[in-house]
Amino acid sequence: MAEVVDNFDWDNVSANAFGGNYTAEQRAEMEQMYSSTLTTVQEEEVIKGTVVGITDRDVILNIGFKSDGLVPLSEFRDLPELKVGDEVEVFIEDQEDQNGQLILSRKKAKIKQAWKSIYDALENDTVLEGVVKRRTKGGLIMDLDGVEAFLPGSQIDVKPIRDFDIYVGRRMEVKVVKINAAFDNVVVSHKVLIEKDLEKQREAILNNLEKGQILEGVIKNMTNFGVFIDLGGVDGLLHITDISWGRIAHPSEVLQLDQKLNIVVLDFDEAKKRISLGLKQLTPHPWDSLPADMGVGSKVKGRIVNVADYGAFMEIIPGVEGLIHVSEMSWSQHLRNPQDFIKQGDVVEAQILTLDREDRKMSLGIKQLTEDPWTRGDFGTKYAVGTNHNGLVRNLTNFGLFVELEEGVDGLVHVSDLSWTKKIKHPSEVVKVGDRLDVVVLELDVANRRLALGHKQLEENPWDTFQTVFTPGSVHKATITEKTDRGAVLELPYGIEGFAYPKSLGKEDGSQAENGETLDFRVVEFSKDDRRVVLSHSAVYNQQAEEDTRNSKFAKKKPAAGAAAPAAGEGKVADLKKAEKSTLGDLDALSALRDKMLGNEQGAE
Repeated sequence: MAEVVDNFDWDNVSANAFGGNYTAEQRAEMEQMYSSTLTTVQEEEVIKGTVVGITDRDVILNIGFKSDGLVPLSEFRDLPELKVGDEVEVFIEDQEDQNGQLILSRKKAKIKQAWKSIYDALENDTVLEGVVKRRTKGGLIMDLDGVEAFLPGSQIDVKPIRDFDIYVGRRMEVKVVKINAAFDNVVVSHKVLIEKDLEKQREAILNNLEKGQILEGVIKNMTNFGVFIDLGGVDGLLHITDISWGRIAHPSEVLQLDQKLNIVVLDFDEAKKRISLGLKQLTPHPWDSLPADMGVGSKVKGRIVNVADYGAFMEIIPGVEGLIHVSEMSWSQHLRNPQDFIKQGDVVEAQILTLDREDRKMSLGIKQLTEDPWTRGDFGTKYAVGTNHNGLVRNLTNFGLFVELEEGVDGLVHVSDLSWTKKIKHPSEVVKVGDRLDVVVLELDVANRRLALGHKQLEENPWDTFQTVFTPGSVHKATITEKTDRGAVLELPYGIEGFAYPKSLGKEDGSQAENGETLDFRVVEFSKDDRRVVLSHSAVYNQQAEEDTRNSKFAKKKPAAGAAAPAAGEGKVADLKKAEKSTLGDLDALSALRDKMLGNEQGAE
């Protein structure tokens, strides 16, 4: 049974309408209280909402609107401990759909807020934190609260990264370096954060850096000329020549990337911030470990590590090398390419020629391990004057050629000793380098290591026979092989060469004999010692006319006053002797004239 209120004031109850008895002040107060419970919302806006319920599929949120909104539970995976009463930010997609439902999204709210944070980070140079989602070409893809950003491989770390997969799933702090609003692209960098931290370390290292200081570093990069070592914020160069006392072709032979090692500071350029490092300087020099009894004349064995144009370097022990000059590789006097004697990587034996422990220099020789052929006991007998040999043509010069009779024994064949009959201007007309040539020893000088050889001396001197064939006045067939302003070279029988002056080349018809013509020539002069034959073609057909002219000139001459008259034929002989003193240009006519006059005188007697 309902309770009866005894003091109820029925007069205050208006029968006209519900609430019609409120005063204006009361109504205003009531409207204010009601409006404070409602929120004015705009679509595509991010607001805070309160969790009022959680189901298996959705989360019910109260944003102060006329109805609550539903958000899929999958959008709260990052909040596993979500409970009723928690406040979260949501994005209003639609105030009322076709079913009258308020549509909210936490995912879009996070993305909108993330973009706001990204723009603020770029403007204010602040740091963001994200998760590496996956690897892509050239770098990594990061998740910045729902926004994907690209982290280039060059911006991951200050040192080159070879394996990007180790960063997948890792949380990293980055800075925004570029935003492309048109395509919603974001580029971030983790390297700039490391560089700032390393800047302080770099300054501290550079301020305390000294020559001879030993530091620990990590190999950052490797090149053909050396390796770059990270000293904790600053890089130094370890040149390939400072890695090992021995020769190495590439740093990878003894070092590896990311390897930690102790190095010593060799030099430091403060202006250019360049640091030169050394590794081999931490170990004793190999020259200090050479045996005390090793000296000049000692035999050593080693590996050829380098071959140059002038010789080869042999490594006795790592860090100790000696030079084998090309002249010390063979007793041969002909300097050749060292590659003809030795190859890189060969293991050879040599003899120490010079040794300087202070300057750490050593010269070696290979030929000293064999006997010098010039000092052999039988050398004088084997290469006595007149002995015949067969050798290899090694070199050609303007004055002759060098023939190698054996390794280290060379002789010179002068160009004049190549042929009895032909005048050879250059040895290449007869032989070429690499040919074998028969020679005879002409001179031997063991003290000065000189050997004179001849080739033509293997045959008898044909000029003894030519002297009886090419007598002055005799006529022979000859072919012009060469013609110049000074005269013509003629080819005579038996391979002998002759010479004719220009005025002796005139033909009977008044023309000049040309190169290649074969004509009759009369011998004007023959010299066995000089191997010289002078001929004339005009003397063949002009002999009688010249004799008549010459005789008429002799008849007109008169003896001096008081002088006795010459005997029969005496004046002609005297004039002939004078004529013999004439120039070479008249020899062709004089020779013929002399023969005729001598014949006449003999007949008169």
